Amino acid sequence: MKEARLNNGVIMPAIGFGVYQVPANDTEHVVTDALEVGYRMIDTASSYRNEQQIGDAIRNSGLKREELFITTKLWVQDHEYDDTLRAFDLSMKKLGLDYLDLYLIHKPYGNYYAAWRAMERLYKEGRIRAIGVTSFSSERLQDLFLHNEVKPAVNQLETHPFFQQREANAFLQSEGIQHEAWAPFAEGQRDIFNNPVLKQIADSHGKTTGQVILRWLNQRGVVIIPKSVHKERMEENFNIFNFNLSDDEIARIASLDTGRSPIYDDMDLPTVRAIGTMKIH
Repeated sequence: MKEARLNNGVIMPAIGFGVYQVPANDTEHVVTDALEVGYRMIDTASSYRNEQQIGDAIRNSGLKREELFITTKLWVQDHEYDDTLRAFDLSMKKLGLDYLDLYLIHKPYGNYYAAWRAMERLYKEGRIRAIGVTSFSSERLQDLFLHNEVKPAVNQLETHPFFQQREANAFLQSEGIQHEAWAPFAEGQRDIFNNPVLKQIADSHGKTTGQVILRWLNQRGVVIIPKSVHKERMEENFNIFNFNLSDDEIARIASLDTGRSPIYDDMDLPTVRAIGTMKIH
């Protein structure tokens, strides 16, 4: 899969470049490197505080706007209707864009119904090509689209070999909502790059563990946004389409699923409180 067709017909690249935790001072040159490698989808968020630097990289790239697919996200602090409209305008000003390809609700907390209805307005006005959500459980996602007009095009979920999201993936496929993976490398947790199952599969293909993880997600129909600040690793992550994993290899990777996140527990009340009350401006 080299691209995904969203439920409104918009074409989304199957692999993009994530900038979570890339320091603002490094973001412009890191994104410039990613664009030179060949990435055309860049994924950021207002809470990452690096939209301005991404905008600078885009302006200086020489690429046509229509060649790029840019995603940013709305933070919980701005989940009221009018706040969403203001937050979108601020993100667009920082990015220096006339329209956005994908706008996501970043977390399923606060008054995200009001936020969604403001995003529906922006979508209908043509300022956003597609709208979606991040980290929504299937129950919350279903409730959202049953009681609103525009069905989310994307749900971006933590997805990697240790937390494979198989039930969520099946639900998203059945509803025509694109599954996108954040933290495809589990943020390095549990020494993922040295996992013996993944390493053995990688060695058999002459590939790296990271390439095997990304190809596994890609073969599942999951859009991926790996992050690296090293250009050689960006190239490695981008070049995953010249090999295929067998059914047996996919089954071996399936055995690694723990069914829970090694990064954070979204049922942990202090964690939910911290996310839900965090201010970015």
